[in-house]
Amino acid sequence: MIRDRKKKPPALSAAKPPQDPFAEQGTQGDPRTIKVGDMLEIGVERVWVRGTLRLSEGGWEWAEHFVDEGGSGERRWLSVEEDPDVQMVLWTSRPDLDVVPGPKQLTVEGVTYRLVERGTAAYRSEGTTGLRASGGMDYADYEAPGGKHLAFERFDHGSWEASIGTDVAPGSLTVYPGGN
Repeated sequence: MIRDRKKKPPALSAAKPPQDPFAEQGTQGDPRTIKVGDMLEIGVERVWVRGTLRLSEGGWEWAEHFVDEGGSGERRWLSVEEDPDVQMVLWTSRPDLDVVPGPKQLTVEGVTYRLVERGTAAYRSEGTTGLRASGGMDYADYEAPGGKHLAFERFDHGSWEASIGTDVAPGSLTVYPGGN
């Protein structure tokens, strides 16, 4: 949901870049390795990963993890993308919003979002996502100041689905790996 394809995709390389061994680690566990069955702490909230979408477009890859805290019934997703730093957004599905993508700016609940990107990607589904094992999706991403996001996704030529998101700050995520 946060993508910037205007940049050239990073070169694929077997060697990892050098890292400062004394640099502060932003999260506990690597968010790029999150999988179905993992438990996550996001701030003070504890959620479980029920499903994952692995998405790809033109050499770019990112993941959207369906998370559930076991009570509210809200559909929420954690997106994780490396561009070049890891960027994470926690999304809440908003089927009540009567807006669709298109304009360069959209105002929702008093917040004005600006279109930053739209495109088409392929997906692979793991665990519980409500989608087929694989398929295609269209997306449109909007951003507002203060780490606020508005995203639209349309899976397999279906209807647009709107979500509101907020940035997940480095250091506020802990990954507890689940079973295999």
